[in-house]
Amino acid sequence: MLVTGASGLLGRATASAIRDAGHEVRTFQRRASGVQGAEDLRGSLTEPADVARAVAGMDAVVHLAAKVSLAGPPAEFAAVNVEGTRGLLNAARAAGVGRFVQVSSPSVAHSGDSLEGTDAESADPEHARGEYARTKAVAELLALEADAPDFAVVAVRPHLVWGPGDTQLVARIVERARAGRLPLLGSGAALIDTTYIDNAASALAAALERADAVHGQAYVVTNGEPRPVAELLAGICRAAGVRSPAWSVPPGLARAAGGMVERFWRGEDEPPMTRFLAEQLSTAHWFDQRRTRADLAWTPAVSLDEGFRLLAASYAR
Repeated sequence: MLVTGASGLLGRATASAIRDAGHEVRTFQRRASGVQGAEDLRGSLTEPADVARAVAGMDAVVHLAAKVSLAGPPAEFAAVNVEGTRGLLNAARAAGVGRFVQVSSPSVAHSGDSLEGTDAESADPEHARGEYARTKAVAELLALEADAPDFAVVAVRPHLVWGPGDTQLVARIVERARAGRLPLLGSGAALIDTTYIDNAASALAAALERADAVHGQAYVVTNGEPRPVAELLAGICRAAGVRSPAWSVPPGLARAAGGMVERFWRGEDEPPMTRFLAEQLSTAHWFDQRRTRADLAWTPAVSLDEGFRLLAASYAR
């Protein structure tokens, strides 16, 4: 089984979960994955020859590789997230792959308003916020359009994945809190679902096993424990030993500032604010997990509180 993007936190955890279930695993990414016991193949999604080598002899694919960023040239997002996915789908079908799990994001169906108790609504590139969300929405639609009786495609959208070793969500929160640059937007009362890393990985492994029965469907995956955003930020900060946000910014002001940053940001690192980030921190987004759990025969094993304890232990080490 092939796992793309296994050098990232979720890709590495997913490849390990599939390996631990007794499957032979090949990983495919630009740098070493570090997954013990896996065949580690390096290459690029944008190189057809690399992709053909990656899928050769595989019976299933879990596709996580993507350009993930709050900003950047639109052409880069399109090349990796859209054309890279298109090429991988074509190569997988040509190689006789029978199951394909497209790892997507709830942002593909988020137009800026609150999402409260919703299921996996249709991906909507036209209204998705930012190049990452837009191109992931296009990629999900491409994947689901490729679904066929002999090529079972499932789209899974893990929401805000975090845990020890996370260089995206957790590291950015901690870095900004340590520098005193992490405000709450508004009261911090908006309810948000997140997903502990072990749960996200086990859900993707479950989707792979259940693909023949649930193909053609999209699923949002979360811990199913929505918490106020202020509580989530405080839990992560407490685990890392840094101060929780002690000041707030009106959400409307943050969105306006994010829009200005997007227009003029030319830095190499992540921008301090974007409209998408402001919306994510000030609007509710939590999801009904009943269909996901029933169809995938899956439930999360690690609660949020246990996740915070594990995160604190990792920082203590």
